[in-house]
Order: sequence, then structure tokens, then C-alpha cells
Amino acid sequence: MLLCRVRAVSQTLARCGRRSHRAGGLLHRALYLSSSRCHGAAPGEGSAQPAEGQSQYRDTVLLPRTDFPMKLTGQKLLDREVQIQKECGFAELYSWQRERKAKKEFCLHDGPPYANGDPHVGHALNKILKDIRNRFEMLRGRQVHYIPGWDCHGLPIELKALGELGSDSQALSPLQIRQKARAFAEGAVARQKAAFQRWGVMADWDQCYYTYDGAYEAAQLKVFQEMHSKGFVYQDYKPVYWSPSSRTALAEAELEYNPEHVSRAIYATFPLTTLPPKMASEAEGLESVSVLVWTTQPWTIPANQAVCYMPNAQYSVVKRADNSQLLLVASERTASMAALLGTELETVGTFTGSQLEGGMCKHPTLPDKQVPLLPANHVTMGKGTGLVHTAPAHGMEDYSVASQFKLTVECMVDEDGKFTALAGPELENLSVMTEGTDKVISMLKECGSLVREEQCVHSYPYDWRTKQPVVIRPSKQWFINTASLKDKAKDALQKVRIVPESARASLLTMLDRRTYWCISRQRSWGVPIPVFYHRDTGDALINKHTVSHVAKLFKEKGSDCWWELPIESLLPPEVLKKSKAGPVSDYVRGEDVLDIWFDSGASWAAVLEESDSRADAYVEGKDQIGGWFQSSLLTSVAVRNKAPYKSLVVHGFAVSEKGEKMSKSLGNVVDPDEVINGGKDSSKSAYGADVLRWWVAESNVFSEVQIGPSALNSARDSISKLRNTVRFLLGNLQGFDPRTQAVDPKEMHYIDQYMLHLLREYSIKVTDAYSEFDAGRAIRVLQAFISRDLSSFYFSIIKDRLYCDPEDSLGRRSCQTVLEEILDGVIHSIAPILPHLAEEAYLHAPGHDKGETLFKSGWIKSSSVWRQPGLEEAVEGACAIRDSLLSSIPGKNAAQYDLFIAIEPCLLFELMESLQDKPSSTSSQLAELMMVARVTLCSALPRDLPPEALITNGSFLINLEGGVIREDSAYSIAVVPTSAARCPRCRRYTAESAECLCPRCQTLLSQTH
Repeated sequence: MLLCRVRAVSQTLARCGRRSHRAGGLLHRALYLSSSRCHGAAPGEGSAQPAEGQSQYRDTVLLPRTDFPMKLTGQKLLDREVQIQKECGFAELYSWQRERKAKKEFCLHDGPPYANGDPHVGHALNKILKDIRNRFEMLRGRQVHYIPGWDCHGLPIELKALGELGSDSQALSPLQIRQKARAFAEGAVARQKAAFQRWGVMADWDQCYYTYDGAYEAAQLKVFQEMHSKGFVYQDYKPVYWSPSSRTALAEAELEYNPEHVSRAIYATFPLTTLPPKMASEAEGLESVSVLVWTTQPWTIPANQAVCYMPNAQYSVVKRADNSQLLLVASERTASMAALLGTELETVGTFTGSQLEGGMCKHPTLPDKQVPLLPANHVTMGKGTGLVHTAPAHGMEDYSVASQFKLTVECMVDEDGKFTALAGPELENLSVMTEGTDKVISMLKECGSLVREEQCVHSYPYDWRTKQPVVIRPSKQWFINTASLKDKAKDALQKVRIVPESARASLLTMLDRRTYWCISRQRSWGVPIPVFYHRDTGDALINKHTVSHVAKLFKEKGSDCWWELPIESLLPPEVLKKSKAGPVSDYVRGEDVLDIWFDSGASWAAVLEESDSRADAYVEGKDQIGGWFQSSLLTSVAVRNKAPYKSLVVHGFAVSEKGEKMSKSLGNVVDPDEVINGGKDSSKSAYGADVLRWWVAESNVFSEVQIGPSALNSARDSISKLRNTVRFLLGNLQGFDPRTQAVDPKEMHYIDQYMLHLLREYSIKVTDAYSEFDAGRAIRVLQAFISRDLSSFYFSIIKDRLYCDPEDSLGRRSCQTVLEEILDGVIHSIAPILPHLAEEAYLHAPGHDKGETLFKSGWIKSSSVWRQPGLEEAVEGACAIRDSLLSSIPGKNAAQYDLFIAIEPCLLFELMESLQDKPSSTSSQLAELMMVARVTLCSALPRDLPPEALITNGSFLINLEGGVIREDSAYSIAVVPTSAARCPRCRRYTAESAECLCPRCQTLLSQTH
């Protein structure tokens, strides 16, 4: 027979040293030419079912029986999920797996969600995505390290806590503010934690990390101290993003850019009082030239210290046709300026930018002040005049020019965003963004400097918490010199796997944009910067001795002690002595707190184990590219010269079904609690936690993830179909114990062995998908396996054997053995996504003792023995012939036909002989697979076929040993209506008459009775 022949071929090749290129493979997957493999059959084809009504043989047929419910909805579903969580020990699972022995660990470090509100679908997307991977890793035998955390400090929490008090909050001390903020954060943490547990997220919820914990704060200060010792942390007076609405400095990551911000842009003149020497030597009559500048922030004009030009660009002096005014503008901006001003501009002279060096201009609002023309690389020609008004106090690039040319940096704006006395009596106390702008424009108009005003819609930074515009103003702050870390950080990222890879470019771009990181905040709710200032000089006292002592206090007492303890305890004599500082009475404690991005960015130091304090994965939304991903990278590279993560997974945001950002004003917010438990009104269904998890898994999480009724209903329907498949499997395993009744694969029917082969292929594909953080692909692989390989193929073929063969027969037990393996494989493969359904099915599944749970039973059990390419050729060759059969009788029941298969002696004939050892049979494995009344296998079709016989030709390409043996085998089939009658018990057309049982059923019933 074929399998013996294949074995002989394999042994021959082994002796010759010619092994297959496919590991352990005997036969390469076959391809056939004229027929493609298709398991599909018309509904009910060949399936054995009892007759309708009161059949006298109904009780002799082994129909599926199970207590596993077909459908769970509403409160029953919700109660069952909660019951499963309790019965199957969801709460204890994480601790159990941490205590078991495992060769490998998988560490997924939890990016802390912000403790300032109720759980939302963004939380669900993130936490469930992480949990799917963690449960998969735990099932495959790894020890999972996952400690949930919360980001508990910061202005949003402080503002919300104080907002509840109204005007009374103004009188609170820092300690009282911190007490209110902590209570608010604790309430948010409790609500979020309860939701995460209900979603089935696996963790030890009694051992979480919180950024307000003393031990966490101490670890954070250790990172701060090491970065300060290495010179990465410094104090400076320079422009920063400042939020007047929050009264604090902000980092880039705390900004939102409003693309529809409207500014009052102006064109204003700065009269040249001293012509540049090179310009004066080449032109006459240019004594009254004015430099024309453009700005979208007129309020910064009083702080002007220079006008910058591009050294390599060309500039022109142009004469206005309408009033003869001479203006200096970039040559390439002349045409657009003429159109803007509505007049012709005549070029009087042309110069290179370098020829403008040495020029001096009169300040438009300060008559006694002159400002220089200076070269700068940040000048562009995209908008404006090609000459840039420069106020070092209110622009990052302006400040760079001031540093290079030693210009003064004077701040005329206070913490509330109002002009100070330094701006003059006309402007003092005016808000720079509103009435201050009005007044400056009025002053420019009065002095004749204003040329034009226009509305400019452009992208402008806003405070992400208050949603109000920010300003740039200088203040004394603490910074991290990210410019010196940038190259190291980029090198570290090269060793990090990023999913999707396209996110790498964004990470690098964000790093390039950040030259320094402002880490000080002028608020109360945060980790205090452990610095002391000299009362008289203002000099900072900060070193490893002072910081280490404060960190020790924080670990013991929490950071409230910064305000609670006397300064003598914060700065004891031994610390002062080591610091070579004066008496403690000379110092006051600092009042700033650390940026919350530094809080969370140091989490690797506080949470990860020291043995290898690199997580296998960080998994967060794309907003963390410039946030937690970056702050964690910078702090880790600064301290340890390596990234804190081996891989980054960057997912998209949850949006409405229309792709819109969720907002209460649009009414499109989806509450995960309502998804699970249903809404207050009956129109919103209760979907349960598994539907929410399926939505996450099925979505393309690497883009924007849509959620709404359509997506949730689709998820529920998919789970319902899966549930029915599981129910079919359980129903046909009633009374079967795989521990005592399982059949050895070698003794199984070939179709059953073939299904084990397919099950092994399925397990490999689904394992690969989970390993790639692609739960969506795992679902697609699952659905394809169920619809193509099970429902449309295997299940339809085996029903006769399951229902009508003797209960203890080898054929039926062979089939049940495979069904049990399939059930085990399916429920294990869905378990990371649907833990409630998987555990519920496992409770009904045979083969384990009461009290055992699925998540303690390991991953899909597939054996290399199941991989049988030779057997695959045999069954798929038969499938090719089956496809030819079905295509010749479209829409008809194959069970009502006899099939003649004619193959000349060749490998394909041997393949078919392995499935049917007699020339003609109604009960062979080939007949079962074809689902016909009788199969006759011959070398040529009979000459006396009836006229109604349907004849079809086809071929099947056999490919053995990776192409060593190839044979394109032709076959012919004849399909003839059977003369046999339908058996009243099994409903196969194998009986002599309609009143008689078929021989198989006669034998079975005679033995039973």
C-alpha cells in the first residue's frame, strides 16, 4: 500500500543521505491541476440525521447531548461570566503562575493610565490587548511578569480635586492640596481597577504600583540623582512653554496643537537707522529704508531684540508704487508681498543676506532702542517677508540667536500671561493673548509701523489639560539635556523591535524635535524636586548626598514629608557636612515638583526586576511615541546606556464607528461599562466582557479602532457561531473519556489522522499570530479552520460514523479522539481572547478532574507525530476527486449516487487503495469521504454504464519528498444514481428496500437486542 511505499522511499533516501528539506517531512503538499481542493458540500449532504417525527429507530442513534448552553444573553450571560471568574480562580491565577517553575519569563511592563477619571474604551483597548498577550504567554508555559500601575500625580488631578472646592481652594496649603488630590486619584484608581478586573485582565490586583507610593518616589529620585550626577540635569533661565491657565511650565509632550487657532498676524516696519556697510557702499538714496517683518504674535514686539535674515538668501529693497515707501524684503517674497499689499513693488537694489550684516534698526514701540540685523539658520521663505522679528524671551529659536550673539533675555510676561511693569505703563497687567495684543497693534498703528493686519489660521500649542493656548516665556526651570542623549537613544532604539515598524520614524522624529526637556512644574501635587536654595544667593544645593537622604525619607514616609518635616530633618548636619555647605538656616526648600512624564518615565527603575530590568514589551497608544515611550527611553539610556524595553507595540486610538474622535458633545462616547452591562434604557444590550475582548482582538489595532453597535453586534455574532461549534464538539463527546478510550493515531481512520495533521498546522499558525501581537490574525485563522476544515468538511463527513456506528466501535472512538483534540485545541486557542467562554467550555469538556481549569492546563497540545504529509496526499487526492464529483451534480445529494473512480495503475491509485482495500464498497473510508452510496475503484470505467451516468475527467499532482517524486495522475469518474434504497435508521442509500435496514444497521441492532 501507499504508506508502506512512502516509508520505503524515505528509508532509501535516508541511506543515500538525501533528506527532505522540510523538517521531518515525508511528502510535500500536493497540488492538483484540474480540480482545486474544496471541503464545501451542500447543507445536509450525506449527513446522518434521524427521520422527522417519531422514528422507531430514534433511540438507537447516538445524537449529541450536552448541558453546555447554546446561547447566553442578558443577565444570565453577565452572571455566568462573574461565576466563571470566581469558580475558575481568575483572581488567583497571576499569583499561581508566578509561583510555578518556568524556564522563561515574559515581562510586559504596564504603562500607567492616568488616575483622573472613569474607565473608557481607550483603557479597554490597551488593557485587553496586553492581557491577550499575557494569557497566551502564560498558557505556553512562561512566567508572566505584569504589574499594573497608575500615574497618580499631576495638574489634571490637582485641578479636578480643587475644582470640587470652588473658590475655597485658593486658601489651601500645599499639604491640603496634596491630600485632596490623593483622595481624588485613589477614587479614580479604585473605579478603573474594578473595571479592569471585570474585563478579565490577569494580574495580582493587590500588588500594583502607584507613582505616589514612597518606594516608587524613592526609586524615581535615584534616577534623578544619577542623571544629575552625570550632568544631564541642570537649571537654567530660558524660554519654556508656559500655560497661563495652569500657571506652570509644560513639556512638549503636554501640548496639544490646535490646527484651527486664529491669530492676528501683522506686517510691521523696523526703520533702518544704520545701513549695513556692504549695502551702503553699493547703493545710494537708501537712507529711509525700513525692514519689513511678519509675526503671528504681535504681543512679542515689545520684547524684540533683533531682526534675523538668512545669510545665503537674496534680499531686495523695493519701492511701493502707492506711497514710495522703501522696504527691505527677501527677493523671492516680493511678488507675494506686492499681491498682499495691493500695489506694485519696484526693485531698487538687490543684496545677498550676508551683505546685511552690521545693520541697525529702530525699535517700533521703544523709540530709544535700536536692534541689530543678525544672521540665523531658522529663517525660512515659506511665509512672511524672509526677515524674522526676534524676541529671545518668547521663542526657542530666538533664544538660540540670543545665546550666540549675547543678547539680553528680558521677560515682560508674568505667570498669569500678563504684561509686567517692564513692558511699560500702557501694557502692564494686560493679558498678552487678548487685550495686550490689541494694545500692541494700536501702538504700532500710532507710530506708523503697522503695514497690514490679517487673520491667520494656523496650528498653535494648547495646554492639553485646560485646552487653553500657551505662551513661550523664560523662567528658571530644571531641564534634562536631551540633545546630549539623542545619539545614545537612537543607538538603543536600533536594538528594539517596533510593531508596527512604521512607528520607528515617528519615534526618531520626536527625539530630534526635543533638544531639552523641562522637568520642573510649579504645582503642589507631584514628587518634589529635592533641591535647596541659598537664602541670599539663590544658588541651588543638590548633590548625591542631599538627594539620597531625601529619597530615603520618601521611601519611609512618602513625599508629603517634604512639607511636613522641618528643614533640619531634610538637610541634617551630616548631609550638610558631606556637601560642604553652610548652616541649615542658610537654605530654603524648593517648591517645584517633577514633570509627571519623569514620574512615569522612571517606572522601569521602580517596577522591573533588577536581574534584567528590560521589559520584553511596552504596549501603548501612539500618543506615547512622544510621551512614555520617549521619557522611559531617555531616563534609561541616561542611567544605564540601554533601552528599558526589547520591543514596542504601538496601537491606535478608539474612535466612533464613523471614525470620529469620541466626545460628549457629539454624543458618540462608548462606555465600556454599558457595553458589558447594558445601558440604563433597554435599547442598549448587555454584551458581556468577552464581546468587548473580541472587539479588541478582531480589530486592526495598529490603526484607529472603531467601536459602536455594528462592531459589537458583529463580535457577538462571531462568538455565537464559535459557541455553536464548541457545543457540537461537546455534544458528540458525551460519555467519552480520552484518558481510557482514546485511540492511538496509528489505528485511526485516515480522515481522522488527516484532521490531526490539519489541527497541528492550525496550532502553529495561531501560535505564530499571538507571538506577533496579532490577535486579529489568530481570529482569522480560527474562523477559517472552523468554517473550512471543520463545519464544511470534517463534521459533515463523520456524522454517520458518530451517530450510527456502535458506541464503542473503533471508528467512532477514533472520531471522538480527534474531536476531543480539536475541542482542546479550539478552546485553548481562543482562551487568551475569550477566557470566560474558554473556561466555561473546559468545565464541560471530558478528560480532566473536577476543579481543574483551562489556564492551568498549558497551551494547545499538538504532536509532531500528527504531521503526516503522505497521509495528506492520500486524503487530498480523494478531496480532488470529491470536488469533481460535487461539481458534476451541483445542488444534488451525493448520498443518492454510486461513484466509479477509474485510475490507471500509479501512485494515485495506491493512494485510493489505502482508503478502500476492496474494489467496491459502501462502508470504506473512501466511501465515507465521498459521502456517496457506493464507491467502485477500478483501472478503467465500465463499458456498460447506464445512459444517465455523468462522466468527468481530472488530474492530481503528487509531490513526494520535496519534488524527488512527482507524478501528475489522471483520473476519470462516473456518477450513477444508486439503485439502493434509503435505510430508515442511518438514512444512507445502502439498503435493499425502503422497509429494510442496511447491513450495517441490521448487524448493530441484532447485536444490541
